[in-house]
Amino acid sequence: MTTLLNVDDYERAARERLEHSIYDYIAGGSWDEITLQENRTAYDKWRLRPRAMVNVEHRDLSVSVLGDTLSFPIGIAPSAFHQLMHPNGELATVRAAGAAGTVMCLSIMSTVSLEEVAAAASGPLWLQTYIFKDRSLTADLAARAKAVGYRAFVLTVDTPVLGRRERDSRNQFELPAGIEMRNLNLAPAVLGEYESPMVRFIKGQIDPSLTWSEVEWFVKTVQMPVFVKGVLHPEDALLAAKCGVSGVIVSNHGGRQLDGAISTLDALPEIVSAMKDTGIDIIVDGGIRRGTDVVKALALGAKMVLIGRPVLWGLAVDGEAGARSVLDLLCREMDTTLALIGCPRAGDLNSDYLVRL
Repeated sequence: MTTLLNVDDYERAARERLEHSIYDYIAGGSWDEITLQENRTAYDKWRLRPRAMVNVEHRDLSVSVLGDTLSFPIGIAPSAFHQLMHPNGELATVRAAGAAGTVMCLSIMSTVSLEEVAAAASGPLWLQTYIFKDRSLTADLAARAKAVGYRAFVLTVDTPVLGRRERDSRNQFELPAGIEMRNLNLAPAVLGEYESPMVRFIKGQIDPSLTWSEVEWFVKTVQMPVFVKGVLHPEDALLAAKCGVSGVIVSNHGGRQLDGAISTLDALPEIVSAMKDTGIDIIVDGGIRRGTDVVKALALGAKMVLIGRPVLWGLAVDGEAGARSVLDLLCREMDTTLALIGCPRAGDLNSDYLVRL
C-alpha cells in the first residue's frame, strides 16, 4: 500500500477504491462548488504567528464538551450512508471514534440503526436530526436516542430544501442494493426528472415552513443538550441561544447546500464575538484537512471542530483502522503545531497566534 501521510493521500486512495458515482456523492458540493472550495481555501488566508522559547515539553490537546473530556478537539461530523465506504459502515466509524477518545455525531440517515451504533460505542455519541413534518416521528427518534445513551442532539437548520448537487444528477446516483437509511423510511420516488434518494427524502419529510419557534419546541421536547448546526450569521446564533440551545455549529453543510455562501471559517469570528457573553459552545466544520487548520479554528474561538469527508476517506481505505488513522494523523499534526507555535495547551489558543493575509 502506498504510504498515506495526510488527508489528501487518503482521499486519493479512497477515490481509487470507490465507484465513481459514490466518490462524487461524497466529494461533491452544490452547483459550481464555490463554497465547497472556499471552505478549504479560507484557512489559507490566515498565517500562524509563533512564540519562541516557550516550554512545550508537555502538551494538552484535551477539551471538555457537555461534561465529557475528549482526547483532542476533533470530533466526527454527521454524514449519511457510511456503508458506501465500507461494509461495517457506522459501526466501524464509531469504534474508531471511541478508540481515539473523541465524539461521533451520527447522522439520522445512517446505514446502521442508532441503537446498534450505541451498542458499539465506547465514547460519547450525539445524534444529528431534523424537525420532520411528522412531529411524532421527531419525538420518537429523540426518545430512542435518549434510551440508548446519546449525549446530545444536533439539529440541522440549513435544509429547508436541498441544494442542487449536479454530480449526483449527472451520475444518476442511487444507493446500491442493501444499503438503506436504517432509522427512517425512504420517501416514495417522484416521477419526472431524476432525483437522488436524498432529494426524495427531503421532499417527503423536511418542512420548509420551520422558524425558530420550532427550534424552541425541539429543545423543550427532547430535554437534552441541543446543538444547532448550519448557522452562518451572528444574528441566527443569538436567536439559537434564545431558544435554549447548548451550542452552535458554524456550518454550511460542507458546501452541499447554498453555493456561494460564506465559508465557515470566515463566518466564525463574528459569531464568536456575538456569542461571547452567552456561555454557549461554538463548534465549526468544513474544509479541515490539516492539524494547522484545527489550530487556526480554535485560535479564532471555536471550542472544537468536526470533520466529515476525511473520516470517510479513511473508512473507504481501511475501515475502522483507516478512520482511526485519519483521526490520529490530524491529532499528531495538531500536537506538532502547538509545539511549534509555543502554545502547550489547546485551550489557551487565541487570535494572537494568527495574522490574516
